[in-house]
Amino acid sequence: MTQPPRAIRLYNSLSRSVETLEPLTPGRVTIYTCGSTVYRYAHIGNLRTYLFGDLLHRVLEYLGHEVLYVKNVTDVGHMRETGEDPILLAAEVEGKTPTEIAQYYTDAWLADEQAINILPVDVMPRATDHIGEMIALTETLLEKGLAYEVDGTVYYDVSAFPGYGKLSGQRIEQMQAGHRVNVESDKHDPEDFALWKAAEPGRLMQWPSPWGDGFPGWHIECSAMSMKYLGERFDIHTGGIDLKFPHHEDEIAQSEGATGHEVVRLWMHGEFLTLGEAKMAKSAGNIIRVADLPAKGFDPLDFRYLALTAHYRSKLDFTEDAMQAAAAGLRRLRRAVTEAETDGDGASPIDLATPPLVEYRDRFVAAISEDLATPAGLAVAHEVARAVDLTRPQRRALLLDFDRVLGLDLDQPLADATQQLPAGADALLARRAEARAARDFTTADALRDELAHLGVEVRDTPNGQEATVLR
Repeated sequence: MTQPPRAIRLYNSLSRSVETLEPLTPGRVTIYTCGSTVYRYAHIGNLRTYLFGDLLHRVLEYLGHEVLYVKNVTDVGHMRETGEDPILLAAEVEGKTPTEIAQYYTDAWLADEQAINILPVDVMPRATDHIGEMIALTETLLEKGLAYEVDGTVYYDVSAFPGYGKLSGQRIEQMQAGHRVNVESDKHDPEDFALWKAAEPGRLMQWPSPWGDGFPGWHIECSAMSMKYLGERFDIHTGGIDLKFPHHEDEIAQSEGATGHEVVRLWMHGEFLTLGEAKMAKSAGNIIRVADLPAKGFDPLDFRYLALTAHYRSKLDFTEDAMQAAAAGLRRLRRAVTEAETDGDGASPIDLATPPLVEYRDRFVAAISEDLATPAGLAVAHEVARAVDLTRPQRRALLLDFDRVLGLDLDQPLADATQQLPAGADALLARRAEARAARDFTTADALRDELAHLGVEVRDTPNGQEATVLR
């Protein structure tokens, strides 16, 4: 008999509290994530947000829920503060068509996602394929008196939607120019935002509409696509913390204004990844790609491990030391899996519901079920990796079960441990061996840290210390 899905509690940005998820359809969870704007490479800060969505996806399925997951591609309409579309700018700079730009950077984004084991979603709609739905939604908002048209541009009238600001907590009078574009002189009020923009002469990306040739505003895209594929009510909407205002605030105004009721039950936002404590951003030029990590000596899944060490609602600083620690942590878990011995011929399956396995699994489930608490879940995994009350096959079975959530490829063979030691490592190892022989464990621990900084992991075994090059 099939067991019912296990309960999960998640932080709702709208209510500002952790709530028990109660899906609209029991056992089935519908999710929408704001995807990439495909005019440049996605960086690891972007990928941290998509990892958070992937974690939610994996946890829900691990707990027994069916998931319908939609993540869009923004290939038109995401306007900069200057009023320029970055895809058109990229097309001009790179000498390609907007379609070629969008496809190239979409492919690169998805390759980076695959490298860090982000699962494919069920539907990945492109904005340019849904212009008709955006026009229809804009017409509905006009008919309901929530929008107005000026010379071919249609604006949402924020003053006509009493709930505006409930997600971000901002008051209308505080919002003057918070919508990523210059304040157009034809607006009734500065906080109003564009649903449809009139196209300037010669613009490459434009479509016919009841108001003349033009193109959609950024915010209308996600309202139209999310409701097309998930319906007028769905369970969870995710995105980065930077999208809470104005993008998600404007989505609420559009979707609820058009339908007359709540559309999204629970809003979730992931915090920034920082580089030297500064937000990583394309505009700042301080970006690192997933594809750059191997050249820096790291497995892309070292970054996934790093992301799991911090709660998704906490900022995470990307540093060399943090990545070294992540690489070492991932290696310890892989070693526990790949070096596991089998009992007999290994044909007998391990029953995870028997003591003491079930106690470890229950603790792992409790962690991930409480607002995706991956640091606590990782701690349980490391306890399993060194647990003396478990056999090696039991440890392997539990860790591979946890890996359905962690997504770390824990059964991947360990890297070749015979690589040449970096300069200076031999001397440090000799000094550490002397310190241990003298029972000077404080010095030995300090030397272990120095070796880790060089990319060398040291293990103490009955036969002495063993060194492994991690990169």
